[in-house]
Amino acid sequence: MKSIKHSPQGQWPVQRRGILDWLMLDVQNERFIDNILVELCLRLRSQGVAVGRATLHFRTNHPEWLGARIVWRHGMAQAEIDTFGYDVESTPAFLQSPVNELFSGAPVVRQRLYGHQGEPAKYPIYDDLRAEGMTDYVAWPLVHTLEKKHIISFACDAPGGFSEEDMLVLQDLLPAITLHSEIRIKNVITRTLLRTYVGPHASEQILAGATTRGSGETLGAAILICDLRDFTTISDLWPRDDVIEMLNGYFDAMSEPIERHGGEILKFMGDGLLAVFRLKDPDACGRLLVAIDEARIAMEALNFEHERDGRSILRYGMGVHVGDVMYGNIGSRKRLDFTVIGPAVNVTSRLEELTKETQRSVLFSRAFVEMGGYSDEMESLGAYPLRGVGAPVEVYALKRPT
Repeated sequence: MKSIKHSPQGQWPVQRRGILDWLMLDVQNERFIDNILVELCLRLRSQGVAVGRATLHFRTNHPEWLGARIVWRHGMAQAEIDTFGYDVESTPAFLQSPVNELFSGAPVVRQRLYGHQGEPAKYPIYDDLRAEGMTDYVAWPLVHTLEKKHIISFACDAPGGFSEEDMLVLQDLLPAITLHSEIRIKNVITRTLLRTYVGPHASEQILAGATTRGSGETLGAAILICDLRDFTTISDLWPRDDVIEMLNGYFDAMSEPIERHGGEILKFMGDGLLAVFRLKDPDACGRLLVAIDEARIAMEALNFEHERDGRSILRYGMGVHVGDVMYGNIGSRKRLDFTVIGPAVNVTSRLEELTKETQRSVLFSRAFVEMGGYSDEMESLGAYPLRGVGAPVEVYALKRPT
């Protein structure tokens, strides 16, 4: 391989090189950084840089995961992606790693892996890499905007490890890798944040361009609104942290079954939530009923813990209805909310309020019962006038066990 000439600043090679041209000019349409990493490694190998393993460690703004690691090994058609939780930085695996050294300020970590048999490794990962047949290891921080650090590493599987020229080739690629990784990782973070705060379907709509006030669609949906009872009293009497913990447990019990069975949670409203099951799924009503049953079981388990710990049990009310809703952007010129509105949502809300009067935790409209064919499973409680709704609505509840 020819020696590489560098600019006086040492930031970019003077000599044109194909792999760098590819990174700068030909990957604009590749959305995913893991695919870029795989192709980069294959191109490096084709040019004589014996990369046998590469990793990219990056942080995200996910509610469950601190970040992720992309791993590629020679022979893999695709990279593997592993997530890690917020507690990872206190684990021995992280504290005794080159990644921690880089996050702590080191500009580079380099370790030749051959010729050290019997010597204690500085980091356990070095023994693992030797066992995989690697002979050399190098890692650098990728410093993004506002000093956000991510990590890239390369390991060599050729005798003798990386040559001096190999190291220069890898170093020359770092500015381009930093640029592309920042763009793609920010895309991942944007998508993650939108999914976290508005849900998967609304986030895709927003990313596709539904960002103007009034943009949206009309859809048929089975609608569920749930509300926690006596929340004002609880929040007045309980310590703040206990209230937050209680709300999180309650929302976990309610939300996980809804999402597991295809429902879309559009918003949390203090101590309540609004969810829809799209009627384009012919089993939407059935999925909603299964989600309600699993939520009931989860709430029973949560209340068992509350009683065991000497806390008040949590009671809730749910209203369920079906109908067409307007699904889209509503709000002020500068602050929008992606949600559903319409008469069907109003009826659902009034049914939820009616659970207090009827002393039933879940109430269904006649329209829902007829659409799902559930008349044998439910009992009519009669027709009730609902605030803001013209004609009285016949209301149903699940039959009590006999």
